[in-house]
Amino acid sequence: MTQRMKRTRSQHDFVPLADDSLIICRCEEITQGEIRKAVYDGMSTMNEVKRYLRAGMGLCQGQTCSHLVQNIIAGELGVPPGEVETHLSRSPVRPIQMIELAQDGGEK
Repeated sequence: MTQRMKRTRSQHDFVPLADDSLIICRCEEITQGEIRKAVYDGMSTMNEVKRYLRAGMGLCQGQTCSHLVQNIIAGELGVPPGEVETHLSRSPVRPIQMIELAQDGGEK
């Protein structure tokens, strides 16, 4: 189990990089710079960045971008990627009609 990082605001000014416009989360169109800025603003886990920016909340549910986001957070915090707390995964939930539940027949 990973140890939770202390959530503090960075002591230095945020310095944009030349590749900060690179799209990391294609579903939500989140850039590398936005993720780096979120870490500067105090986010230190994947869940915090996910809630703050919606990175990983698109159609792919983070299947495409989660490793990239984790690496960016780790790089900004100066820790190995394995020390960054990963995001919680939940099963996709889709609405169904009540008639489908009624016709299920219950437990077998």
